[in-house]
Parts: sequence; structure tokens; C-alpha cells
Amino acid sequence: MFSSFFKLYYYLIAVIAIFVILISCFFIPTCLNGETQIVISPLGFAWPIPGYTRITSYFGKRTSPTAGASSYHKGVDIGAPEGTVLIATIDGEITYTGFLGGGGYTVTLSKDNMKITYCHVSPIFLVKVGDVVQRGQIIATVGPKYVYGVKGNTYHDENGKPTNGATTGCHLHIGFRIDEEYANPLDYLQ
Repeated sequence: MFSSFFKLYYYLIAVIAIFVILISCFFIPTCLNGETQIVISPLGFAWPIPGYTRITSYFGKRTSPTAGASSYHKGVDIGAPEGTVLIATIDGEITYTGFLGGGGYTVTLSKDNMKITYCHVSPIFLVKVGDVVQRGQIIATVGPKYVYGVKGNTYHDENGKPTNGATTGCHLHIGFRIDEEYANPLDYLQ
């Protein structure tokens, strides 16, 4: 009886291990050599979300997609599922982590006169203010659409559920500020 219990136990462990390996193979973007795919622009900036390039909202004038969203978009939205890794576009220092109104949970990466904001990220922060990061380093993940218990969050969907800032779904909003003036991120990332 004990030997059949241990056989079942080992079988269960083996199935779980195989499941974990398969999940990591299919959901972590990789190259043939197993390294994370990092695309570098001619100006030396890494694309912030490896494996995802579909832009769902461009920089500039637009029709507001939801209540509270600006009609002048100060960044670029890149569609991706919750949990997708986000990387540092440049070497720099983390200067903000927290909930930032319409941007929802946000991480800001700064270098010299440049600030790069990653908005609608996961509330489980992977970096903290003061961390020095390198281009290509994972600094956050795409956050959920809904967040609960955020003091001062005034953003909700049509059913009254609290959202991760002014958002209609999971994505990365990336914004660039040069000398505190907003700039089109695609001017640097492509």
C-alpha cells in the first residue's frame, strides 16, 4: 500500500514538473539560444516589451477610448497580455513606483534629462525607487485591467469595476519626457 502511494506521489510530481516546463517554454518569449529577444533601435533604445509590437494607440490626437483618458495621447500603447515582461529601454535609475491616476500602476525610469514611464503595470513591483537598472533588464510586467483597494482610484469600467488607471484592457502605455516635454516614444524606439 505504501509503495503505491509513493508511486502516485512521484507520478504527480513528474506531471507538475512537465507542466511547469511546458508553460515556461510557451509563455516566455525566447530566441533559439534561450535568451530574451531584445530589439535595439538605431538610437540605442530597447523595445520595452519583447515579442509584442502591435500598437493600439499612437502618440498625439485621438478619440478618448474611455472616460478619464486624454484626447491627446502622451505616449504609445502596446497591446499585450497580463504578466508579459517589460524591460528597461535604457540604462538608468528607477525614480517612481506607485499608482499614478490615469496611468494606473506606474514605474518611471530616468536618465539625465529623460523620463520614461511604464503605465498600467502590475502592482507587484519588481524594482524600487533608487534601483539602477541596465538596458534589457526586466523591470515590470503588464498589469491586470482591474485593481481593487487602491485608495483614490477614480477609474472604473462601465460596470463600476475599478480599473488600473484609464484603461480598457491589458497593455503597456509607455511615455517619454525630454526636459519635461512629452515626446513620441516611437522617435526613440524604432
